[in-house]
Amino acid sequence: MRSPRFGLAVPAWAWLAIFFIAPIAMVVWFSFGYKPGIFGTHANDVLSLDRYAEAMSPTFFATFQNTLWVGVIGTVLCLVIGAPVAYWMAVKAPPSRRGLLIALVMVPFWTNFLVRTLGWQVILAPEGWLSSALQGIGLLDGPLDILYSRGAVLIGVVYNYLPLMILPLYVAFDRVGTPLREASKDLGASSVRTFLRVTVPLAQPGIVAGVLLVFIPLMGDYITATVLGGAQGNMVGQLVASQFGTAQNWALGSAMAVLLILIIMLTIGVAAAILWLVTLPFRRRNRLVLGEAS
Repeated sequence: MRSPRFGLAVPAWAWLAIFFIAPIAMVVWFSFGYKPGIFGTHANDVLSLDRYAEAMSPTFFATFQNTLWVGVIGTVLCLVIGAPVAYWMAVKAPPSRRGLLIALVMVPFWTNFLVRTLGWQVILAPEGWLSSALQGIGLLDGPLDILYSRGAVLIGVVYNYLPLMILPLYVAFDRVGTPLREASKDLGASSVRTFLRVTVPLAQPGIVAGVLLVFIPLMGDYITATVLGGAQGNMVGQLVASQFGTAQNWALGSAMAVLLILIIMLTIGVAAAILWLVTLPFRRRNRLVLGEAS
């Protein structure tokens, strides 16, 4: 008896349902409840939208603006830094060395996320070695004053999430293949034109994957903001974590988490629409129309 075509996908669907859909559904359910008392975390015997009204406070929106700023700028920086590195690894580097280069990109993931972030706290500290080195060569007149700011958070998130941008870009550039680039050059295109008209369009799925892999977890990151940001680098993830941990108000924390998810989805949708509109004239100009020969 032949098994159903979707049989091989059952384990993946089960994993997705148990570890993604079910937790999200629980968070949504908790967001309709309330904190029952000083020692309680949540109750759902009375359902309402009051937690959403409570979550949409000026503090939340101010913190979200900072989160969106860090998320967008951090993702752009990862793309600007990661694209040349991934292109060099996939096109310019010798094939025998590419495995080693990929391993070097993965080295940061061999260390705990919190430990890596704490390492940057030591580096960026006013009394750290970087501050002393910059003062020693005359680039700074006083101690380095960047720790506990949005700049420090940006440095931390770019370092922590850059491999998530480089790896999909490397795969995308590698799949374009040398023959297509050589054919473009044989037809008279320069290296820059070949990159913009051949490599980038064919690597677009990898670029989109890299942007999403960086932007989505970055928007929910609270470890980097807590360790490196202080009061000036607050992010929404810290508010959510504080409600679940310190305040023990799971209902309000769940409402904040749901709002964060919705705003991330809305931001991605708006960005996709803007990108589609911006690239529409180029797609129309490059469209090939087949018709009857006159």
